[in-house]
Amino acid sequence: MTVRVQSKGEQTRKRIMDLAQDAVLQKGFAATSIDEIIAEAGITKSGFFYHFRDKNDLAKAMLQRYLDDEWTVFDGLFKQADELSEDPLHSFLIFLKLFADLMADLPNGHPGCLVASYVYSEHLFSRDVRTMTTEGHLIWRKRFGERLRRIAERYPPKTQLDLDDLADMLSAVADGGIILAKSLHNPMLLPKQILLYRSLIKATFLG
Repeated sequence: MTVRVQSKGEQTRKRIMDLAQDAVLQKGFAATSIDEIIAEAGITKSGFFYHFRDKNDLAKAMLQRYLDDEWTVFDGLFKQADELSEDPLHSFLIFLKLFADLMADLPNGHPGCLVASYVYSEHLFSRDVRTMTTEGHLIWRKRFGERLRRIAERYPPKTQLDLDDLADMLSAVADGGIILAKSLHNPMLLPKQILLYRSLIKATFLG
């Protein structure tokens, strides 16, 4: 297999986004300045503007990368789960266990959700960036909802509920779990919340 080596320009662009993402997750977008990113990256201001038109352009690139990376991870976990079981419910339960295990393996806990960080200060961003945050959550709803609908066809829910709401709940559990883990300084709270959601899925479809 051929491994593609990033060019120097690609490496610089990635480093800028890495530094900016760390700063935004630590203290928010408003408190993160282009000047500090330039200093940390060891580049000139013209070097920054070669890669990004302005701070909003950087925010948009960071968000797109975050969303892409997120679904690369989920697609990998779903692939593993589907290979282990063809049953839609059992596959989803395996996915949730793999997801929880992945979060538990992070040595310092989840660094934070970039989408949530943007939503908290959405007035700072252009309309296209705000649209991306909305679309990010809608993608979660659509893709998890599709899984839940396949489950419901084979295992009718034991209680009346909206499957899109149940899909949204995983977003709420993940983001809320990140906040809870950070607030209480206990990284294991996030995987525990995911496993509680897994238990709810079992009770919903199996009773």
